[in-house]
Amino acid sequence: MSNNIPEIKESTKFNLFTSIWLVPFVALIIAVSLAYQYFSDLGPEIEIVFPQNEGLVAGQSVVKFKNVPVGKVTAIHINDVSEGVVVTVRMNSDAATPYMTEYAKFWIVKPEVGLTGVSGLDTLLSGTYINIYSEPGGSFKKRHIGLIQPYQDSSKGAFFHLSSQKGRNISVGMPVYYKDIEVGKVEYKYLSLDDKSVEVVVFIENRYVQYVHKHSKFWMQNTMNIDFTKGKLDIDIAPLSYLLRGGIVFSSPAKKSIRHKVPNDYIYTLYTNKTEAEIKNIGLSVKENKTFAIYTQEAISGLSDDALVRFHGFNIGQVIDIKLSYNRKMHQMVGRVLLELDTSVFTDRLDKNTTGEANFYQAVKEGLRAKIASLDPLTGAQYIDMTFNHHDGPGKITKGKRYKQIPMTTQSSTGMMTSLTEILDTINHLPLDDLMVSLTKVVKASEEPMENLNSVLIDLKSTMKNVNKFTSKKSFEVMPDELDKALREMTRTLKNTSKVVNGYGNKSLAKHQLIQTLEVLTKTSQEMQMFLRMLNRKPNSLIFGDK
Repeated sequence: MSNNIPEIKESTKFNLFTSIWLVPFVALIIAVSLAYQYFSDLGPEIEIVFPQNEGLVAGQSVVKFKNVPVGKVTAIHINDVSEGVVVTVRMNSDAATPYMTEYAKFWIVKPEVGLTGVSGLDTLLSGTYINIYSEPGGSFKKRHIGLIQPYQDSSKGAFFHLSSQKGRNISVGMPVYYKDIEVGKVEYKYLSLDDKSVEVVVFIENRYVQYVHKHSKFWMQNTMNIDFTKGKLDIDIAPLSYLLRGGIVFSSPAKKSIRHKVPNDYIYTLYTNKTEAEIKNIGLSVKENKTFAIYTQEAISGLSDDALVRFHGFNIGQVIDIKLSYNRKMHQMVGRVLLELDTSVFTDRLDKNTTGEANFYQAVKEGLRAKIASLDPLTGAQYIDMTFNHHDGPGKITKGKRYKQIPMTTQSSTGMMTSLTEILDTINHLPLDDLMVSLTKVVKASEEPMENLNSVLIDLKSTMKNVNKFTSKKSFEVMPDELDKALREMTRTLKNTSKVVNGYGNKSLAKHQLIQTLEVLTKTSQEMQMFLRMLNRKPNSLIFGDK
């Protein structure tokens, strides 16, 4: 019996479609294609320098252009050359690459919650990312400097420069209002080069830029305004949003021209409140600030930095520095006060040949002096008053070691509170005890005429009674004796009355009444004396007459 087992023949030919190498070959092709696709999608690598890392994560944080991801952060390391961190970003090869030029602006977007509002809410889910603003054109740039805050496109509005002596309550992102409408916001806040002021840059939207001109005034939003100018008390409290966010307000006079563009180098003053902004200022639009010094021995405890300097009630400058030193010879404190004055105030618009500074020097020669004056008698606040109202005569500006010196008045003008203090000191030194003793004596002396008044009235009553008795007699044989008696009584009464009357003042009611009574008695006495002389001369004159 035979076995029908087929004989297998070994083939020596290579069959690609049945070879085991087919699988790795296909895998290699796929890998190469994926690698080509990956590297072909990769754009250039750029570096962005930020002051610090604010939540970026390498391999996770993305870069967005017009809210579209166009790259990813690949590495973050500390900058060895300067302070800050270097963020390496691999950009995509799409349309974003042509925008990575010198016009590109980068900033970090992160969630922020503050009094000015909430921003970056989309980062709560996607994470912190880098945002880009750029314009077409320019050449590719590999290294960029990142911004510390979002970039504002100037084509959508205009920037304006404000200057404030204090940066209190000013923050980046704070809104700007015009007629209670939000028209912009604060973009930058920084110290001036001389560290004397705070510079603020605000951005105003295009449709509201036309309302900003050289006569506009900016001030910090008031939280409460009290007005009594219309005869009634009007209290206006700002809305809660104002209280939380704050803000800057500006106004523009309607009568002023708004067609002229504000120069790029024009700087507005940022006032602390509306009242200060509405104070009428004098001088040219371009300030001519000059620094001067004054030396004084007066008490200047109420004088502070930023105190006002006034001329005829107008603000023309401010105090920028105060230094005190003890003088051991005079045993007094001597103060050196530096003033920053706007000499353009003294510009004569009718005289184009002289400057404001020259006119100021001439005014000092003709008697202009500096004086310490009281701004508020209750708090003791002081200011510098430039005045001609004194008796010191002309003066001159002298050269000092560093600053030119303005002469001071010799008369003291430390204010109402100092005058009141001097008056109180004078009263305290008065001999009040002796004065009270003297007043007591006067009161006691004035009581004596009042006690004698009753006796005077009794004497007058008795005198009138005797006169009535005299006129009622039917027999006049003894009339001369009784008349003589009555006259003696009247004389004595008049003397007592004169003593009493002298004890009263010229405007005393009792003296006035007694004078009237004495006038009647005097007239009666004169008539009685004539009657008595007639009887002595002709006793029967009552019967036959005096003829």
